[in-house]
Order: sequence, then structure tokens, then C-alpha cells
Amino acid sequence: MGIKDWNKDERPREKLLDKGVSSLSDAELLAILLRKGTHGLDAVALARSLLKDFGSLRGVLSASLPQLQNHKGLGISAYTQFAVVREAGKRILAEEMQNLPQIGDSKALGEYLRLSIGSECVEVMLAILLDRQQRIISIEELSRGSLSEHTVYIREVAKIALAKHAAAMIIAHNHPAGSPTASNEDRIFTVRLKAALKLFDITLLDHFIVNPNLAVSFAEQGWL
Repeated sequence: MGIKDWNKDERPREKLLDKGVSSLSDAELLAILLRKGTHGLDAVALARSLLKDFGSLRGVLSASLPQLQNHKGLGISAYTQFAVVREAGKRILAEEMQNLPQIGDSKALGEYLRLSIGSECVEVMLAILLDRQQRIISIEELSRGSLSEHTVYIREVAKIALAKHAAAMIIAHNHPAGSPTASNEDRIFTVRLKAALKLFDITLLDHFIVNPNLAVSFAEQGWL
């Protein structure tokens, strides 16, 4: 039996319109994105299967194209829909952060960073550029992929901070396949970046390392 054969008040779209989007389960939210099922499964049953396989709503929305293609009937269409939802969420979070009068506590910032880049499949580094009142000027993606060329990279980070007239900076990067514990390379890079920025009277306030579940602050750990 397909969703169209269900009682009207049980269909995800009708339930959303009648009771609001917050009334929907994770499976129902996914079902609306998927629009249709596949191979004997209605959209809700397919969504439940995906949630079981990927462990969570975040896991499904962060899945790579090859991972989704392991499920019959899913491919580019589902991947692009999920990618758009994920990116829209990131941009909304960034807008909310930029509208704050000033940076709040490290836990709130860590949560934003965890949600923003914690589930990325590759290493991504961000810079949050601040004015002298610690208000956000902009949030910049500094790199995506390997961060091996630290000497050149530090120069580029300083250029971006100067171009935006930043007085302070917070950087963050994710560990896609591991613990958010700082490596020796992470600590060396942070010390060098802090020293380079200081030459231009720019303060490095913190460095966060995040994964999908946790954000670790260098400042809180006494590493900065």
C-alpha cells in the first residue's frame, strides 16, 4: 500500500500542513524529501531503512553519493536534495551567528561549528573574523582537503584577515575520520598562526577541532 492509500491524517505532507513540521518524525521528514519509495517500499518505509543504515537523520543527509547508490532506486536526485538541505542549514546557521551582537561562550560557538563542518567527509577549515568588540565580520572557508602546506597557508590566512580588517580570529577544522583531539601538527600550526597574526596586531582567540559529536576548544584546554 502506497502513501496515497493511507488515511489522510497519516500522510506526511498532510500531517505537516495540519500539525506543523515539528510534528513529523525523522522518517516522515525524509519521506517528504524523497517524495516516493522504491522496490516495494513506500517513501516512509524507505526513509526508515535509510535511518537504520546510516544511524541518524544527520547520517542520511551527510551520506556520499556512492553510499546512497548502495540503496536501489537512490542516486543523484536524492543526493542533490540532501546536499541542498544540508547547505541551506549551514548558511542559516552562519547568518544567525553573524547577527549576534558579539561572540558568546565557547560551548555555543562549538555547537555551531560542530553542526556546520563536523559531518564533512573531507577536512575543512573555517575562520571566524571579528572586530575589536568581538562582533563577527565574516565567516570564511579557508581550505577544503589537505592542510599540508602550512607555511604558505598561514600567509594566506593573514591576507584574508587583513583584507577584512579583522582585529581577532577564531579558526576551526574538522577531523572527518577520528577523534577531535589535537594532533602535534595541529598544535604546531596553531602556535605558528598565532605568532604570524600577532605581527599584524590580530589576536587568535581560539582553535576548535570538531567531529559530528564533539567540539574541542584549544583555549579551554589551555593549548593556546
